[in-house]
Amino acid sequence: MKFTKATSHALHTMLYLATINANKPVGVQVLAKQLNVSPTYLSKILTKLVKEGMVTSASGANGGYSLSNGWESISFLDIIDTIEGRSSLFDCYDHGPDCPIQKVMLSSEEKMEEELRKRKISDLI
Repeated sequence: MKFTKATSHALHTMLYLATINANKPVGVQVLAKQLNVSPTYLSKILTKLVKEGMVTSASGANGGYSLSNGWESISFLDIIDTIEGRSSLFDCYDHGPDCPIQKVMLSSEEKMEEELRKRKISDLI
């Protein structure tokens, strides 16, 4: 199992924004430099975070990105689902819901999701 680089960048972006606790929005160029990633690539990630209401964006000379109100309750799973989408990590294909392997895999996935749901970016500050 492996998450994409986009998920890593999203998690680190959220942590960075939470850590600096800026009074004004942070530009994508600053964020990209801090994360050592292309501004174009990071913009696509930020668009998803804005669409889900985790981050707000402001345009103009003093524009940029900042955490939305209530960001303290955003979980790792919320961020991962925003970037990766919501689907099962394992599919037993033609064996049906009674497959014993499927049951073990789904149970394990549920436990992982439960842990990621409990963990918040705010826990890291």
